[in-house]
Amino acid sequence: MPVDLVQVLTGARVTALRRRSKYILADLNRGPSLLLHLGMSGRVRIEDERLGQFHHDASILPQHDHLVLTTDRGTRITLNDARRFGAVDLVRPGEAHPLLAALGPEPLGDDFTPDRLARALAGRALPVKAALLDQRIVAGLGNIYVCEALHRAGIHPRRAAGRIGRDRLARLHAQIRAVLTEAIAAGGSSLRDHRQASGELGYFQHSFQAYGREGKPCLRPGCTGTIRRIVQSGRSTWYCPVCQR
Repeated sequence: MPVDLVQVLTGARVTALRRRSKYILADLNRGPSLLLHLGMSGRVRIEDERLGQFHHDASILPQHDHLVLTTDRGTRITLNDARRFGAVDLVRPGEAHPLLAALGPEPLGDDFTPDRLARALAGRALPVKAALLDQRIVAGLGNIYVCEALHRAGIHPRRAAGRIGRDRLARLHAQIRAVLTEAIAAGGSSLRDHRQASGELGYFQHSFQAYGREGKPCLRPGCTGTIRRIVQSGRSTWYCPVCQR
């Protein structure tokens, strides 16, 4: 954590909350913005005596509380991260923060278009699965949603990123946005650690067509394939060898 974090936050007022890729940003009325990354298992706990404890989970141990913020109204906001993969930092005004500077467009933003995706992948020999996980190409995509989007688009995860036709890239672009939109509406995917801000589980895992379904029939209408799992760049990938080409 920054050495001046306490000094910067004490007495400051949050003017806006926003997200960039997988980072949470709290803009302040003076000076820097607060940057939070939850890592693989981090979570934010909110407690307010006026409203009752917003969420309590007995598995969240207080020794893993690494940042506790208290508002002038008595609300406590706690960053709990048992595995310590998260991050807390300050983004100074006008600074090209190293965690944010090279990020690609947001997948649900207006800047993410089929043409921009095609330009980003042009000439690349690496597998399209790896390319989509590269935050410099498109920001915020994780393993689950890349697997699901590739399956829906009928694109093999090992296919060279630069050898996908424009029509298929347009279909992939549409499926990336569709998968994310559906996942957000379902509260995300709760496999181990993820909870919504209310503490409730997400439900998108019940809609998986590829991820985690090794050995099960492909759910694409008319497909006779069986979902397989491979490892790419140290990450598991699930796909259908029949309908993904």
